[in-house]
Amino acid sequence: QVQLRESGGGSVQSGGSLRLSCQASGYFGNMHCMGWFRQAPGQEREEVAHIDGHGAANYSASVKGRFTLSQDNAETTFYLQMNDLKPEDTAMYYCAADLCFTYVLTGEYNNWGQGTQVTVSS
Repeated sequence: QVQLRESGGGSVQSGGSLRLSCQASGYFGNMHCMGWFRQAPGQEREEVAHIDGHGAANYSASVKGRFTLSQDNAETTFYLQMNDLKPEDTAMYYCAADLCFTYVLTGEYNNWGQGTQVTVSS
């Protein structure tokens, strides 16, 4: 069982920055893949970034060049540095994780955090 806890959300003006954190605990290690998602009211959930089984970060086109995903040395805390934020980045942000084997087979993560709200005003 993996527990995930996000933090770092808040309200900023357009062009500002925030850094989200995702703390993983429980049965979590280097066999896990993780990703960041967001969901705005009335919209479908969107994957923002993920770390694949090789440790490489991948980004959606909407955030590439502005967001950076990283992890601490213990590989239990993941960060999403968000720069040049835009009003369209406003959403609840979630981190998710699962064994890479499971994620590759199913295309889905089974472990999710509660989310942290990001609001960007113009």
